[in-house]
Amino acid sequence: MASTDAHAERIESAGALPEPMQRFLRYMASEKRSAHRTCEHYGRDLQKLSQWCQSQGSDPVALSQSQLRHYVAGLARAGRSGRTIARHLSAIRRFYGFLIREGIVFDNPALDIRPPRDQRPLPSVMDVDQMHHLLEQTPEDPLEVRDLAMMELIYSCGLRLAELVALDQPDLDRDDASVRVTGKGGKARIVPVGRAALVALDRWLEQRALFTGADERAVFVSRHGRRIHRRTVQARLRRWGQLRQADQGLHPHLMRHSFASHLLESSGDLRAVQELLGHSDIATTQIYTHLDFQHLAQVYDSAHPRARRRKDRKTESGTEQG
Repeated sequence: MASTDAHAERIESAGALPEPMQRFLRYMASEKRSAHRTCEHYGRDLQKLSQWCQSQGSDPVALSQSQLRHYVAGLARAGRSGRTIARHLSAIRRFYGFLIREGIVFDNPALDIRPPRDQRPLPSVMDVDQMHHLLEQTPEDPLEVRDLAMMELIYSCGLRLAELVALDQPDLDRDDASVRVTGKGGKARIVPVGRAALVALDRWLEQRALFTGADERAVFVSRHGRRIHRRTVQARLRRWGQLRQADQGLHPHLMRHSFASHLLESSGDLRAVQELLGHSDIATTQIYTHLDFQHLAQVYDSAHPRARRRKDRKTESGTEQG
């Protein structure tokens, strides 16, 4: 208890916060026992709000919803991301919830204010031919046999890095050519495994005995015989790409994105891709339709005769003007 109190006091003294905000931080640290990092973020965010209130001649304990909207708009104009603004609003909501609990105010002006949504960047994907080139390379030692099996499984099944690392031997069903994957929130799904991935897995399972015993459940282990760490997978894939002269840095999520994009490009079945990826909301999967459209647009521009003529006319007009 003493350490949490001291932590709250450090935040208070650093920011010279108004007394109600200091009491709120003590409450979060001592009674709610919030994480130190959470209290630090709340302290900094409330300090920014307090400074803004001073510049506006406003009382931070008696803000209206319109004043808070003005404050949020200022954060957005200053280039703060939607995620950062959402954290600011979370701190303010919690602060006003505390004030209501204490009987100081009766309304929470931040309840109906939503942060601006960040535009999600499109994930990068690897070209099909480049992916095939990387996966058709011959491993040079047992650890590279493992690395190739991991890459084949990620690309064949669209696995997340955490899902790959968590795989146990009973999750593999060789007879059914499938793997049982435990995704986010402990949600399990069955995913088919392609022929190339099955071959690579068989080769690794033959080499696996060099590193560990039969009592180890993990499918993929390190050179020390224990379940492989996420960072090791990332480092090994990056190394594989560098040695094989990949056009872009090779990492697990790039392979998962490539799996989704290539499958959607070939099948057009968004629901199936959603199931295979383990997305609970199809809106998450729809980002790959944008990637697919970009690819189709590139094909159109390079192959359609009318598109070529349009580009040629632009070129010619530019030449004439020059």
